[in-house]
Amino acid sequence: MLTIAGLFAGYGGGDVLRGVDLTVAQGSITCVVGPNGAGKSTLLKVISGLLRPRLGTITFRDAPIGGASPRRVLEAGIVQVMQSRNLFPDLTVRQNVEIGGYLIKDQALLRRRLDEVSDQFPIVRERAGERAGQLSGGQQRMVELARALMLDPALVVLDEPSMGLEPRAAAAMYASVRNMAQTGRSILLVEQNVRAGLELATHGVVMETGRVRLEGTGTEVLAHPQMRALYLGGTIEESGVTDQEAAQEKTR
Repeated sequence: MLTIAGLFAGYGGGDVLRGVDLTVAQGSITCVVGPNGAGKSTLLKVISGLLRPRLGTITFRDAPIGGASPRRVLEAGIVQVMQSRNLFPDLTVRQNVEIGGYLIKDQALLRRRLDEVSDQFPIVRERAGERAGQLSGGQQRMVELARALMLDPALVVLDEPSMGLEPRAAAAMYASVRNMAQTGRSILLVEQNVRAGLELATHGVVMETGRVRLEGTGTEVLAHPQMRALYLGGTIEESGVTDQEAAQEKTR
């Protein structure tokens, strides 16, 4: 569904992404993990049109989207839920969700989409008239996920969706992500909780210093003997894995 090849991008003339190659399969949950500064959030910004790539290609459902505007990316079928809370606290839950469908001109379709996401996320219906700022962090995240589905996206991009959530709320969020995939959507997420993210994922990707260093099924990546090095301040090379070995790991 999504293919990234030779992607370079950054800020102020410096590259944060240095030749990223990545594929997101139809119906998959692809989880990207890695140490701080690896380029994970930068990658999501480039995909969503918030940052223009310097080099490389991004293809979504056989159409090039690299360098496209955020609106064009939305129209193509990609929606991103940002890391920080992005609800309008003084608007109601229903109003916040309806904003997610702002590209929809057909009012009947807008109402139908609202009914569909309310079925998937009952809090939208149960707390429809309450101000979003009155909800807990976990409840707000559910509303954000519901809002993201208003345009019926094919690919949902999530930047650290468990950030700031207590364990029970995080578990509910992961269950919602799994349900989105089971209903036919593809998911690409960056996750700070490495174990939970990779256990959720059908495909796991490890980034380091702007490159993809390891990938495989979520279980394979989680069990890889060099994973610990990335979270103890080292690098793959320092822990005995060469670029050639990492490349071989990617192709397994």
